Amino acid sequence: MEQLMKNFFLFLSKNKTLNTAAKKWGLRFGAKKVVAGATIADAIYTVRKLNEKGLLCTVDHLGEFVYTLEEAEDSTSYCIQTLKAIHEAKVDCNLSLKLTQLGLDIDYDLCLKHMSMILDAAKTYGNNFVRIDMEDYAHNEMTLQLLRELMKDYDNVGTVIQAYLFKTQEDMDQLGEHNVNLRLVKGAYKESPEVAYEDKKDVDENYKSIIKKHVLNGHYTAIASHDAQIIDFVKQLEQEHNLKRDQFEFQMLYGIRYQAQLKLVEEGYRMRVYVPYGDDWYAYFMRRLAERPANVSFVIKGLFGK
Repeated sequence: MEQLMKNFFLFLSKNKTLNTAAKKWGLRFGAKKVVAGATIADAIYTVRKLNEKGLLCTVDHLGEFVYTLEEAEDSTSYCIQTLKAIHEAKVDCNLSLKLTQLGLDIDYDLCLKHMSMILDAAKTYGNNFVRIDMEDYAHNEMTLQLLRELMKDYDNVGTVIQAYLFKTQEDMDQLGEHNVNLRLVKGAYKESPEVAYEDKKDVDENYKSIIKKHVLNGHYTAIASHDAQIIDFVKQLEQEHNLKRDQFEFQMLYGIRYQAQLKLVEEGYRMRVYVPYGDDWYAYFMRRLAERPANVSFVIKGLFGK
C-alpha cells in the first residue's frame, strides 16, 4: 500500500494542470508545514528564526514546468533578488535552485547564461554558495555537464547526487576529480527500473557507499537525510576516521524532524535546513508526500481545518 501511495503522489507531482491550479490555491492542504511562505520576506524571516537556534539554511525559490523565455528570466531575476536579500539580512544561508527554472528545457546555452548571472551575483553578495538541485533522470546528465562547464570559472557552485541511480558511482568518480561540494541524497523522483534501484536496501547501501567515498576523499559532503540509521552511519565514520566536523554537514527539510535537527546542533554538528518558498509549491509538496505517506495527515487537516 505504501508503495502504491508513493507512486500515486509522484504521478500527481508531474500534473501541470494541478500545478497551475495550486498557484491560485495558495499554501493550503498542509503545504505550510514544509514551505516557508510565498515571498522572499517569508523565507528570510524563517531563516533568521532557524539561525537563532544554531541551524544553517539554504533557501530555494520553488519552480518547475518553466517553458518560456519570460518565465526563465523571471526565475533568474528572483534567484538574484534572493541572494541580495540574504546578504542584506546578514543571515547564514545559501541558495538552491533547479536548472529547469532557468530554462534548461528551452535552451542549454540560455540556462548556462542564467546560471553564470546568478553565480556572479552570489560572488558580489558575499561570495555565497549556490547549489544546483538534481532533478529527474532525463535532466541528470545535462545538469552534470553544465556543472562541469561552470566549475571552469566558478568555485561557489555544487550539485546533488542521487543514490538510487545506477550511474551514481561513475558520476562520483568523475566529480571527485574536481573536489566539488556535493549534497548526497537517496532520490525522490519516480524512475524506470532500467536506470534506478527499486529496492530500498540497495538504495541505502549505495547511499552509504557514496557518502564514505566522498567524505574520505577529503571533499566537502552534505548528507541530506532524515534516516536515523544513515545519520548514525556518518557519526560512526567520523569516529573511525577522525573526520573533522568542518568537512561535512547534515541536511534536512524544513518542517520535518525539527527536534532531531536541534539535537544535532547540540551535539556540535553542522546542521543545514533546506527552506523552500514561493507559490509554485505543488510539485515539491507532492514529492514530500510520496517520500512519507504519513504526511497525508497534513492534507486532511488542510481540507477540514482552518
